[in-house]
Amino acid sequence: MTAPETLHQSHLKSLPLRARGKVRDIYDVDADHLLIVTTDRISAFDCILPDPIPGKGRVLTAVSNFWFGKLGHVVPNQLTGLPLEAVLDDPAEREQLEGRAIVVKKLKALPVEAVVRGYLIGSGWKDYQASGAVCGITLPTGLRQAEQLPQAIFTPSTKAELGEHDENIDFDRCVELLGPSLTEQVRDVSLRLYTEAADHARTRGILIADTKFEFGLDAAGTLHLIDEVLTPDSSRFWPVDQYRVGISPPSFDKQFVRDYLESLDWDKRPPAPRLPAEVIARTAEKYREAEERLTQP
Repeated sequence: MTAPETLHQSHLKSLPLRARGKVRDIYDVDADHLLIVTTDRISAFDCILPDPIPGKGRVLTAVSNFWFGKLGHVVPNQLTGLPLEAVLDDPAEREQLEGRAIVVKKLKALPVEAVVRGYLIGSGWKDYQASGAVCGITLPTGLRQAEQLPQAIFTPSTKAELGEHDENIDFDRCVELLGPSLTEQVRDVSLRLYTEAADHARTRGILIADTKFEFGLDAAGTLHLIDEVLTPDSSRFWPVDQYRVGISPPSFDKQFVRDYLESLDWDKRPPAPRLPAEVIARTAEKYREAEERLTQP
């Protein structure tokens, strides 16, 4: 018996389902642990697409686990080190989840996403064109699309419900949600995580244009890095050798899917359109290449 190449939705009988997100299925294990299953679902413009990307969940899991290990000295994280055998007795259920499930600590997730931008692209570029600032942070005049910022900036956003859109917020609004001390800690940790990761990625031929981190607190109030970390889903990865200022560079992330969807007459509301086979195959290839570049010794 071999694990399925593609998993659109997990089905476990031995654990209660807690939630299904855009990509992850979360199961309750006990009072202290959760099982997180990373499926091959892909979302764009806050809509889950009908076609999964084969192998994507395993890539995201491998990349996240790599970064959890590499950046563990910066902040504690959700990993427990417990194998699937510790929470799933059924071999068939374990087979379904091979390479795409982890047992994590049950933590209280913070209600913000910690976005760090090192380059001017996406919604940040649009904000800058309109106001000269990104999330309330005034930037130098004359910057061009995809230009590297003088220093990385912390630009948090709200965490929207499934199907809704995240909303960029400024530092003061983040303080209202988290309090001043925790907001400063999240900002400082996020900037350090980004900086160390970007330095490593550059040696592997990848520029991390921006990324988002999620954090949670344990019962003692200790900050933990949770969810996924520096993956092609949560980040913009650009090939160093194809990077040019003034254009939106090609990428190793799901921007390839977004660009295809932007070419359609679609209002970005459910139901999302089907993806052509060549877009699915090319996206899977890009995810695998990002994993190989970042994680190989």
